[in-house]
Amino acid sequence: MDSYSLSAAAKINLYLEVVGDRPDGYHELVMVMQSVGLTDRVTVRRTGAHHIRLQCNHPDVPNDETNLAYRAAALLQASFPQVMEHWGGIEIIIEKNIPVGAGLAGGSTNAAAVLVGLDMLWQLGLTQIELQTLAAELGSDIPFCIAGGTAIATGRGEQVDTLYGLDGLYAVLAKSPTLSVSTPWAYKTYRQAFADTYMDITTAGPSRREHLHSSPMMTAISQQDGDAIGQHLYNDLEKVVLSAHPEVNEVKTALASCGGLGTLMSGSGPTLFTLTASQSEAEAIVQQMRSRYSDSQLGLWIAPLVPTSLQLIES
Repeated sequence: MDSYSLSAAAKINLYLEVVGDRPDGYHELVMVMQSVGLTDRVTVRRTGAHHIRLQCNHPDVPNDETNLAYRAAALLQASFPQVMEHWGGIEIIIEKNIPVGAGLAGGSTNAAAVLVGLDMLWQLGLTQIELQTLAAELGSDIPFCIAGGTAIATGRGEQVDTLYGLDGLYAVLAKSPTLSVSTPWAYKTYRQAFADTYMDITTAGPSRREHLHSSPMMTAISQQDGDAIGQHLYNDLEKVVLSAHPEVNEVKTALASCGGLGTLMSGSGPTLFTLTASQSEAEAIVQQMRSRYSDSQLGLWIAPLVPTSLQLIES
């Protein structure tokens, strides 16, 4: 095959707990991550030139080596230096639907799609574990995005334990088009405000992982209980993002007042989501939000919770 195209799903965090500082400078985290059916289209194809080229239809997405998708291709090229000599160069084409700078892992899922697409294009035969190990060199969310679905993510987010997937739930996503939140800023600000509450991760890391495994959230997921999942949504980073950005807090309050199973900020934000038990309930919430924000450019999306992050859509 000369090209592969994949759909690459966004993610939301159903649970995000900051445990403490790691020796590598990152935070020790305990999270539940979930893929949702808001997707980008990522195509990798062979070219005659022996180099990597990237193009994207979104003006705020870089087309150079600062792009995670580009870096994913460069990592595979460096790891398997014979492939470009054998197969030639590649072009990466990204068609963005996931909002940029939204806390939805849009860049990470694009990079995951490049890793999987090039594994097929270059016939490397890598296992999922091998792909996730490479992905962890690029970013904390990318190992999750290789598999997707519903998973517990620990460490700095790169240690992924897949769970039995959720079925039948929907998320209404809301984001201001003019606001982005820097993930490094969010964690730095959280450290400044709450470092005195940090635990020793050598002992607390494993204990918090075990606590999550036996928590009401895990029981709710295992029982496919949407009401209980909504009641146990949690994100530590809300403590700093909502106070620093009152407009995010305002949207969260409005979204929560529309009904649904529960409302939370995803990742470092600023995207908010409300879970619903059906598409019709999600549509009703979107209609309410559009009537409240009729004079703004608030972005609203309906996305089902999906069992995988990446899907081959054509070759």
